[in-house]
Amino acid sequence: MMHTTVGWHVELEFEEDETHTRAAALVRLPDGSEVRGHGRASRHYTDTNQPRVGEEIAGGRALNDLAMELLTKAHGEIDQASGHTSHPIHV
Repeated sequence: MMHTTVGWHVELEFEEDETHTRAAALVRLPDGSEVRGHGRASRHYTDTNQPRVGEEIAGGRALNDLAMELLTKAHGEIDQASGHTSHPIHV
């Protein structure tokens, strides 16, 4: 039987202009540390202006970057605790 002991809340913020969307993702971990990820999207000049689509692309890329940062952090903590270089964590 599984028990939930912690929860994480991810925050996403966006900055947009006519052709670009930037996204920043942030998660605060129970140990007090913060991990951030960033993503961008650009609208081609022939595409219609659909801000939601730009947010989805930039947000997805920010979350992907956040995931990679979390994996890198975990890998470093494994190495530090074990005193050995561990196998890379693959996605």
